[in-house]
Formats: sequence, structure tokens, C-alpha cells
Amino acid sequence: MKKFNIRKVLDGLTAVSSSSSSSAALQPGNRENDVIQETLQSEHFQLCKTVRHGFPYQPSAMAFDPVQKILAIGTQNGALRLFGRAGVECYCQHESGSAVIQLQFLVNEGALVTALADDSLHLWNLRQKIPAILHSLKFSRERITFCHLPFQSKWLYIGTERGNIHIVNVESFSLSGYVIMWNKAIELSSKTHPGPVVHISDNPMDEGKLLIGFECGFVVLWDLKSKKADYRYSYDEAIHSVAWHHEGKLFVCSHSDGTLTTWNVRSPAKPAQIITPHGKQPKDGKKPEPCKPILKVEYKTARAGEPFMILSGGLSYDTVGRRACLTVMHGKSTAVLEMDYPIVDFLALCETPYPNDYQEPYAVVVLLEKDLVVIDLAQPGYPSFENPYPLTIHESPVTCCEYFADCPAELIPALYSVGSRQKRQGYSKKKWPISGGNWGQGAQSYPEIIITGHADGSVKFWDASALMLQVLYKLKTAKVFEKARNKEEKPSTDIVDEDPFAIQSLAWCPESRLLCVAGVSAHVIVYRFSKQEITTEEVQLLEVRMQCELNEVDSPDVGGDQASAVTTPGASSSPQSSVPQTHPSTSSNNSSDGLRDNVPCLRVRNTPLKQSPGYQVELVIQLVWVSGEPPQQITSLAVNSAYGLVAFGNGNGLAVVDYLQKTLLLNMGTAELYGSSDPHQRQPRSPRKARQPSGGLCDGNDGSAGSEDRCKSPTSGNCYLLYFSFSYFIYARDNSFSRSRSSSVASIDKESREVISSLHFCDCLSRKCEVTAVASLWLGTSVGTMLAISLSVPSTPELRLQQSVGISFCGSVVRLKGGIMRMALMDSTGSLQPPAYECWYDLNAPEEEKERTRRRRPASPPSTQENQDSHYAVVCSEKQAKVVAMPSQNCVFEHNITENSFVLRADVVVMPAGICIACFCTVNPCLQCNYCAEAQTWNGSSRTFCFSNLGQALYLTSPTEIQRLTYSQETCDNLQEMLGELFTPVETPEAPNRGFFKGLFGGGAQSLDREDLFGELAAGKASRSLAQHIPGPGSMEGMKGAASGVVGELARARIALDERGQKLGELEERTAAMMASADSFSKHAHDDWKSASLEVSKENIISI
Repeated sequence: MKKFNIRKVLDGLTAVSSSSSSSAALQPGNRENDVIQETLQSEHFQLCKTVRHGFPYQPSAMAFDPVQKILAIGTQNGALRLFGRAGVECYCQHESGSAVIQLQFLVNEGALVTALADDSLHLWNLRQKIPAILHSLKFSRERITFCHLPFQSKWLYIGTERGNIHIVNVESFSLSGYVIMWNKAIELSSKTHPGPVVHISDNPMDEGKLLIGFECGFVVLWDLKSKKADYRYSYDEAIHSVAWHHEGKLFVCSHSDGTLTTWNVRSPAKPAQIITPHGKQPKDGKKPEPCKPILKVEYKTARAGEPFMILSGGLSYDTVGRRACLTVMHGKSTAVLEMDYPIVDFLALCETPYPNDYQEPYAVVVLLEKDLVVIDLAQPGYPSFENPYPLTIHESPVTCCEYFADCPAELIPALYSVGSRQKRQGYSKKKWPISGGNWGQGAQSYPEIIITGHADGSVKFWDASALMLQVLYKLKTAKVFEKARNKEEKPSTDIVDEDPFAIQSLAWCPESRLLCVAGVSAHVIVYRFSKQEITTEEVQLLEVRMQCELNEVDSPDVGGDQASAVTTPGASSSPQSSVPQTHPSTSSNNSSDGLRDNVPCLRVRNTPLKQSPGYQVELVIQLVWVSGEPPQQITSLAVNSAYGLVAFGNGNGLAVVDYLQKTLLLNMGTAELYGSSDPHQRQPRSPRKARQPSGGLCDGNDGSAGSEDRCKSPTSGNCYLLYFSFSYFIYARDNSFSRSRSSSVASIDKESREVISSLHFCDCLSRKCEVTAVASLWLGTSVGTMLAISLSVPSTPELRLQQSVGISFCGSVVRLKGGIMRMALMDSTGSLQPPAYECWYDLNAPEEEKERTRRRRPASPPSTQENQDSHYAVVCSEKQAKVVAMPSQNCVFEHNITENSFVLRADVVVMPAGICIACFCTVNPCLQCNYCAEAQTWNGSSRTFCFSNLGQALYLTSPTEIQRLTYSQETCDNLQEMLGELFTPVETPEAPNRGFFKGLFGGGAQSLDREDLFGELAAGKASRSLAQHIPGPGSMEGMKGAASGVVGELARARIALDERGQKLGELEERTAAMMASADSFSKHAHDDWKSASLEVSKENIISI
């Protein structure tokens, strides 16, 4: 742990970032307090994505491994989501971003084949926590339309748009020379091209027979050994899907006219049966009226009952406006199950993976455009399973998001206890059938909570601990307001086009469980948490009239200089205008010229409100129309339980409300907050602005022109993350986000008026002459000014309810370039000083319990001597970051974050080793440094980005998905342990018993040695121009290819070491062999020498 002098921070900044300028200055008299311990270093930071939650955006394909119990979903943007048991999820992305058209599991092998719309095939390795591509195959001359991988086979059948079928070895991902050409398949039975291949499957009882379905309605049963067609089946209508009976004697086809045809394999002349499940049967025996296409059919048999025939589509054309349906035909009964969204795909889950045995279906997985439904086939009425995945994030579009890490331990159980009462009933009693994988064993165990605000006015609390996500509690704020009985009574706010209840921002105190939400209709609602159910006879309402005559600002050049602090004496400021009520205002007041005046945008209900355990409304604050102009939307919000105050600001000024006494303490225009020394040149008020959208994050599926305009960003550019303490900077840019400011200041770009952009309650020394810390309110504006207000709060709870809070103005503290985004307070040691709070107590509990649990806020920080700084104000704007010593108001640290862009989101966060400022910014597109490659252009990413403590952050990567990331090196190091495992060793079920007589007389399933047919020796090599093999990053070739970058150097070094070790091993073996050979040679040579010596001795003796 090193110590550094705060006057020397410039040395650590210029060494890392040459594009940013830094300066530091200290005034005399503070030398005893200017040394703090700096504990954060660059090695404490590392940026990486962790997990992705939510429903896969724009799904396009689905597959299921019946042995591993793993579900895979592909999307139109090339994403791949894998689901196991609750809490086991995985996200992968194809680099091309092309749509996934089909998925095929290598059942119980820990591998998955994906087929993309760009005519490429990819083999994924699922035996590792983060799946990787082993092989890829890119077709160049034909378009892929259908894939089929038989159970326990390594040969993949590929159908193409030209009507041909190619065969791929999934082990080597190489093409076989065996090709089924369309003209040989149909021969002279059809005079025209049969169209693309829409189905491929092998006969369940004979692997040597391949059933090929063409789009035009033509079906061929192909003999793989003889390379010719055994039978050909023809029907007038186009085919969408084909399903086998498990005995292999008949199959069913679904057609474009809503009919199902059943064919006997050996009777190709005509169908054995033709039915129209949803067609009206004419009495004269004519053909039923055509229906909508049956997009898919599955035929599953049961040993102890009638078979199941499950199909999607096929409804009558006269059912206009009817929702998508899934039809389950079981024996003589037909059940039509309506779905909330269009059906993308469905799969029947069966007890056995073998196609030649009774299937015994027990559930159906239905993939919808915006939901995933699993239906229980074993229970009457076909109830659905309760989905354990967090797939309801997009139930209403997300409009704001907040992330809280390291929350109080009792919060999650408390929210879960009240949220469990909100669960729906009528689900299946069986366990969730998608149950594969294992949970991670990470050490990260602190509680994490995510709060999302939605367009319908709902607020959801999520348990985000241990890289999981589970909904805890849902609050509906729209219940406070009157419901429209008809279209004429529908709320017309004139400040939003739609979604008048949408949540724009929220403030939450985890310790006191106090919640405050701000809506787009210029309303603020204060909620308290209670475990008791109550009935509120009249909702407490406070109407506020905010008006500012001088509101357009020409900001002078800041130049990095600090604005002079101006103190406006006064004990308490009288509000401009407020209308406190205990019932909603129903009058439609008009001014003298006929304009709307003193009318709120929404009508608060005037009937008793039953409030369940959980968050219960304490006070509703509404801004009203002023002289024909609607109220400005709220741009900043803060709440403090220790003071009992709520503060909010907009383009007209600032308001402070005492929610305990239900009174308005302060209502002033921004210009009046400066006092007599206003540094800005203000112009007369501009004309009335046009209506603005609600700020909700639009769904990309909405094709209306208005929706597209709402979702457009002001400009586009790259984004990056920046986190720094006083002595260093670390940059991580990301060009995946579309530039868009946060929802709280979205309107600042369109107007030049000075807006209250940030608020912060704290106990500090706000005046230069103060020696004791007092309750204060800091506010930052869109032109970069930080102002301070001193609060005089009664000392005891009894006095607090009897006496009003005093307010005095301290003037401006510091000025920065760009609008202020975040403010925080540090003590003299550099530790973050959290706002004061009051511990939670149940307001509706008995008095004894209430007094026992109620505790006042922590004591104020110790006082300081005159001319001695004991606090530091940390202020971050769209352009700069400054640290100001308090109470001297001297700037001791300054850094210019960016010149050509701006900060989208900033926060002062606590890391395990210290505190830092984390910024999410846009950068100039010419700066190329991509640390988080993700091809996303959805503008909601930047508007929902939020930081939390301990190096955690998140953003909405699509309208339905939350992407979590970390900038903590410690979390990155433990990420592998924290992630769940998809593949687990499971034995494959035994094959069905053929029986004695079937085995004796040759019955049962016929196997096929496909290697003899498709191997290179029998079929030869395929044309090299047909497809190109690309090694994936997960293969050895891919590892060698990826070893060209900085990160790849390690992989290349490891490969080189392995090769060197192998060569050394071989050399050692050769050396040992040579030594053994030398020893043998030496021994033989010695023996020969002795033999030769004996022969010479014998000759000498004979000669003598």
C-alpha cells in the first residue's frame, strides 16, 4: 500500500492518457490533510462480460438434448442461448451475426451444430463453461435449408435450396463425396424443379432409408445403399413438415392449406388419410375450406394410450385477430391452446431418445416470439409449468434500471416474502423438465438487487446474487391513479405520446427500504415498505406549481475555473406555489385566457386503496399545468430517510418536499438558487415546446414509424468505460453501443435551458465558515454548476413531526464543463461517506415493535477546526471530474475526461481495495479500441447502463435482455468458478429390446454402417469449391491461428512449450535408445574381442 500526495496526481495521469489534461492545486493551510492512502492500482481492474439474463431477442430456432436436459435457442442476430436448470444459463455469439435457422444436438455428446442464414455450419463444444466453436463449414454454391443428424450418428444430412442433399462428417467437419441430387431423387415423376428441401429424416426402423421432403409437396424415400428412390409420394399442396410413426410404417405431412396427410410407406399412390383439423366440414361431402398453413406437426406414440399429434397453425381464415394456437390431438379429443405471441417453434419432450421406440411424450416446449412456455401433457387440461428463468424482463418495456450490490442481508428475504404472494396459481405440480447442468461454485456471495422501471408504471425487484436473476417483487404504481373507463377518459398528458404511467427515474434507500419513483407525467410517488396489509381511505396528494420566467441560459466559458461561492442568508425559503390536498384535484381550472392552469396530468383515485404487504404509497406529488403549458418532465430525483425529504428538479427549477409532514419546503427556479451573483446570461422564456415521447425503451419489433422515431438516437458513435482513482486511469472502449444520453437528461439536448441534472443528500461542511457538518443538499445543473443548500433538521423524531425543516442557501461550490452527472462525499481519509439514513421500521407495526426497531441515522461526522478541510466533494460531469476540499472549496484534483464526446453515466463506486469514479462514455469514432466486441445498435444500451459497487455493472443489450459485466480483476479471476456447467456425465439410456422373435426372424430396427457409404474410400472426396472448412477458436488449429495477438501470445507459448516438450521427450527417447544401442554394441564388441583373443592364443599354442 503506497501513500501519495494529492498535489502530485498529475504525474500518474499524464503517463497513461496523453489525450486528457489533468491539473491539481492545493491551497496553503491544508498540508496536514492532503496525504491519503491510495490503494487502487491498474491491476485491480479488468473489463469482461459475465452473464446475460432475459428472453433471447428475436428467437428463430430451438433444439433440446433429451439426455442432458439442455435447451438451446438461436436468434436472428446470431446469438445462442443455452438453458439448463434454474440458474444455469449460457450466452454465445456467432461472429457473422447471421440468423440461426436450425440447431442440432449431438445427443449426450456435449456438442451442438448450428446452421446460419449465411450458409455456414458451426460445431460448438459444450463441455466447457464458456462454449467455443470447434469447426465451421461455409457453403459457397448452395443455400442451406434443412439439417438432420440421426441419433448416435456422426453423419449430418444437409438439404439445400437447389434440392440436393450433402453429407458432413461432424467429427472432422468435412464433406462426403456422397451426394443425393434432386434430379435423381424425382427422376421423371415431376416435370418441374421440386423446390428446396424442407425435411430430411431416416426411417426409425431402417437407417438405410432416408425420407426427403421437397417444398412443392413431393416426398421421396431414398435407399442409401442402392442410391435410388424406393417410393415417391406427391400431393398438390406445399409441405411444411413431416413426422414419422415410431414403427416406420407411416408418416404424416403438414401442408400449406391446413391439411394433414397420412401416408403408408408402401402405398405411394394416395394418402391413407387426409384431415383438416380446423376446417369446416361441408355437409355435401365436398373438400373442406382451406385454412392457414400448418407450419409444423409432431407425431408421438404412447405405449399405454392413443398417440399424440401436436401441430402449430392451421386455423381457419375466418378467425381474424385470433391469437396463435398450439393444437394437441390425443385420440378423439382436440385441445386448442392459445398463446400470447406468435409461435416460432415447438418441441415435444419424450422419455426416450430412440426414434424406434414408443416416445411417451410428457411435455411440449413452445418457443414464442417473446416468451417460452412448457406445457404438461400428462395432466388434464394441459397446464403449463412455472418458468424458473427470468424471461419476463420485457413484460412491459424497460424505461429505467438501477443496480445495487452488497445490500443488507435481510432485504432479499423480505422482498421475497411479500413477492411470493403475487405468484399466479394453476401451474403444473411437476418439476421443471429442463433440468440439465450444475451450478457454479463461486465465492461471490454478497446480496445484489436490480430494480427495473417499466412503461406500464410497474417496478420490479430482482435478486441478482451469484450471477443469477430471479424476480422478487413487483410494484404497480398505476394503481394510485384513476383508470380510464373508455377512450374519451384516457389520460392525455400532452407531455408524452403514450405510456403516461412510465417510470422515468427512481431513488431507493436499501437501509430504510424507502422508494421514490418519478413518472413521465411529471409525478413523484413516495413508498414505504410494510409487512402489514392496510387500506388507505384517501391517498395523500401534493400538487406543485413549478414556473420559471427566465429559463434559457447562455453559459459563459468555464475554462476550468471555479465559480465564486455566494451565500444567500435566510433561514427558510417560502415555496412559490403548492396545493396540498388529501384528495385528487378534479376541477379543470382555466386561466383568464382559456388556457389550462393548475391541472395535473393524471387523476389520483379518490376511492379507498387496498395495499398488500410490500411497498405502500405514502405520498403522491404532481406538477400541474401553468398558464397553458404542461409541466416539465423530472430530470433528477433524490430521497433521504434520515431527513424525511424528497428533492426533484427539472427545467423549471428545484422542489424539496417533506414527505413526513406532507408539505412543500422549497420551490424555486434555477436562477433564484444562485442569488444575486448569477454567472449566466439568461434569455426570455422560449415558446411552449412540443410533446415528447415517454422515454420508454421501444421494442424493435414494432414497425410503426412513430416507434422508430422514438427509438432513434441523436447521433451514433462508439462508447467506452473509464474508471479512475486519483493517480491513474484505465480505459476500455466499446463501439457496440449507440450514443444516447440517459433518460433523466434526454431532453437537455433539445433545450438550452438550465436543468437540474443531479441531486445528492449528505452531511458535510457546505459553507466556508462552517466547522460542524450539517445536513445538506447538493444539486448539479446541466451547465456544470454545483450548488449547495444547508438543511436544519430537528434533532428528535418528535420535534421532526412538529417543526419544519429550515433551508438556507450556500451558493455555488464548483463549476465544471458539461452537465453534472454524479456527486459524492469523501472523508479526510479518502473513504466514501454514504448519505445518512434511518434504519427500516414497519410504520404499520404495533408501537412496541416500532419503537424497538426504529433507530435514527448515524451521528454526523466529527467537526473540524477553522481553516481545515475534513471532507472532499467528488463531482463528475459530462466532460470533467473534480475533487473539491470542503469547507475551503478549493479544487484539489481535476481531470478532463473527454473533449470530443461526453459521459453517459457516471458513479462513485466502492471497490474491494478502495473507491473510484466509473464512467460510461462515448468516444470519437476515429478512436479504434474494441475491448467488448458486440454488434448491437439498439439505443437502449446506453440509456440503461448503470454501475454498482464491487466492480459490477449492467445494461440492456436488447429490449428483452440484460447484460451484466464486471470491471473487477478479482471477479474476472473467479468467473470460471462462478459460472455453471452445461455438460454433466450422464449414461445414455439402453436401446429398446428387439424381442426374441424379432431378433430371430430379422424384425426390429435395421442398422447401417454409414462409414462404408459416406467415407472417403467408398464415396470419394467432395468438391473443394462446394464448401470451405474453417477451424474454430476452440480447436487446436484455431488456437494456433488465434495466437497472433497479445492474448494469443500466451496460447502460442503454451503450444510451443508443448511441442518443445514433445520434441524433448522424443529426443530423450532417442538418446536413451542410442545409449542402449551403444551399450549393446560395446558389450558385443568386448565379447568379440575376447573371442578373437582366445582364437589367437589357441593358434599360438598349436604353433608351439
